[in-house]
Amino acid sequence: MSNAINQDQIASYQQNLTNKPQSKVLERAVTHQGILATSADFSSEANMDPVFSIDLDTGKVANQKQSGRCWMFAALNTMRHHMANLFDLKDFELSQNYEYFWDKFEKSNYFYENVIKTANLPLTDRKVNFLMTTPQQDGGQWDMLCAIVAKYGVVPASVMPETYNSNKSSELNDLLNRKLRKDATALRELVSQGSSDTDLSAAKDQMLNEIYRLLAYTLGEPVTEFDFEYRDADKNYHLDQNLTPQSFYQKYIGWDLSEYVSIINAPTADKPYNHTYTVEMLGNVVGGREVKHLNLAISDFKKAAIAQLKAGESVWFGCDVGKESERQKGIMDLDYYNPDDLFDIDFSLSKAQQLDYGQSLMTHAMVLTGVDLIDDQPTKWKVENSWGEKVGTKGFFVMSDAWLDQYCYQIVVNKKFLPEDIRKIQETEQPTVLAPWDPMGALA
Repeated sequence: MSNAINQDQIASYQQNLTNKPQSKVLERAVTHQGILATSADFSSEANMDPVFSIDLDTGKVANQKQSGRCWMFAALNTMRHHMANLFDLKDFELSQNYEYFWDKFEKSNYFYENVIKTANLPLTDRKVNFLMTTPQQDGGQWDMLCAIVAKYGVVPASVMPETYNSNKSSELNDLLNRKLRKDATALRELVSQGSSDTDLSAAKDQMLNEIYRLLAYTLGEPVTEFDFEYRDADKNYHLDQNLTPQSFYQKYIGWDLSEYVSIINAPTADKPYNHTYTVEMLGNVVGGREVKHLNLAISDFKKAAIAQLKAGESVWFGCDVGKESERQKGIMDLDYYNPDDLFDIDFSLSKAQQLDYGQSLMTHAMVLTGVDLIDDQPTKWKVENSWGEKVGTKGFFVMSDAWLDQYCYQIVVNKKFLPEDIRKIQETEQPTVLAPWDPMGALA
């Protein structure tokens, strides 16, 4: 059935608008002020007062600037919180640029390997199109950071500071993706010619050599040995010499990263709760840690986060930050904007519907550093962002519990905060493999 819009319909719509009270007032307001400002309910600000019954002191926020490294900043922030408490450090940061270099390098190799695996498929194949659309990007997930740390360790920010290109990554990403696509044409051609594995490896080795040079010029070459010099919060001087990135991690952080696992809340029909999932073609380190998600109901999801916060440890989480949030004031609350009331239209979708129909997915990672519990139930959460101190309350946001229910998709917790039966599922179940474009493969 295909019906064109006719003039009688338009006349009916026009009359319907005319009959609505205050329609001209609303038209003037929205056309001059925009949808968000006109639909804002500022009573939300009172409800989102930044006071929490559990409130971890994590120091000053970091700033990812004009880059998409939120997942990396959030993960390193959870580690620096731990390190700052152990060694009485103030305003200390781990080097995001160091991890960024190795992530870019490893993602390039990961891309090459996937190009080779799919080289016999036509360019019109959806998997090939998926690869070529974005060969690599700044985003990532927790397990991908773990893979980098396990292979390369970590270093203080003072040892490998930020560069122009790490702070403002668009030029680097554009050029790197240009090279990766060029290399993809060469690798696919070699496969089509029946080249041996030896020839493919040699070609890829030359490509990686060029990638390393490109990254060294733009981000600086990673350190291999360094001294760690600092003053603690009491101004006592410390010097630790001849460290490597791996020895620094073991001495100053020392987490067994296998104990920290990804928990998701994806209430879609294709992902039953209490089961594990992975995503095809999602990763960075070939042969390294794979992405593995355990899908839990939102009540169990929040219980795990609260348990870790009660133990004094912050929580990495991923969400769709742009939905129904006020960036400058640092408020994430379903009641802040009310377009439904403004337009007299029901815009609501369930969380599952938003995932299934492309309305929402994980776009940003931050850190939970507090929660307000009333009768042991969460009402709002304290969020450490990585957008600097000029937004929110010196960089910290407030998230309503209802907003978390709707737009939070992933947390990372220590397995000890999960019930024993759930923990066994996470440890032993072989994950279901999801398509590369599944929303749970979104990079923060």
